[in-house]
Amino acid sequence: MASLNWNGRRETGIARVAMVQGAIPEHELATVYEPMINLILQGGKSMTVGEQTFDYDPATYFVMSVELPAVGVIRPDAAGAPYMAVALTLVPSILAELIADLPPGCAENRGNAFSVAAVTSELLDAWTRMLDLMTHPDDIAALAPAYEREILYRVLQGPHGAMLRAIAAPDSAMARLAAAIAWIRRDFNLPLRIEDLAAKAAMSVSAFHRHFKAATSLSPVQYQKRIRLMHARTLMVAKGSSVAAAAYDVGYESATQFSREYARLFGMAPLRDAARMLAHTRNC
Repeated sequence: MASLNWNGRRETGIARVAMVQGAIPEHELATVYEPMINLILQGGKSMTVGEQTFDYDPATYFVMSVELPAVGVIRPDAAGAPYMAVALTLVPSILAELIADLPPGCAENRGNAFSVAAVTSELLDAWTRMLDLMTHPDDIAALAPAYEREILYRVLQGPHGAMLRAIAAPDSAMARLAAAIAWIRRDFNLPLRIEDLAAKAAMSVSAFHRHFKAATSLSPVQYQKRIRLMHARTLMVAKGSSVAAAAYDVGYESATQFSREYARLFGMAPLRDAARMLAHTRNC
């Protein structure tokens, strides 16, 4: 495997594969995560989506099949070595091509879009070959697609297989929810009309609510709210926006309501939270 001597997130030169090592700014761990397979190489992580929290380490891996606002907490390993992880972004069209070459799956998707499972030796071997390409860049174009297919194949054969099959089928409820989620993300600062989203997803309003909550652990309104609050946090920390400016930029009409909901999600008022994170950044 490649020698790793950086801190933060880094693209690897391999399409759709990124690595993270060491300390990550807190506001970057509370964000909207893209669909991915996430494997920890060193240390551990807690991921909170809605009201559910998953803890995982090098013995397990995490799959997220739609874009989800989540809060991550990373930690070094028992010996103090820094956190290190790798992620493969999921692309439904690539999954669909692979699934077309496989026998039909028999497991039923339970409607959730994220979960943790135990790492198998076969999956770890595929990841090792993929990461070794970082030290053999001339081999990437020829071998990375094959290793990506193998990683996806191993996950499809495991407990997450039905979840991946669901997002690869364009007419599935999960694929239609993914499209609705993309609409919410694109227009997160605009008023949310559930009836319009449900119609675009070809569902009744009640069915849309039910499928959305099962997949994301959030209602559509909660989902939009978390995206707004996380984006506002980034505006204040990374761009120096005031509380009022950040609130209005993400779609709030009331700075008071924004501050109340921000404190409920992040545990303290926005001005205090932004100041704390900025001070931590300066001291690192």
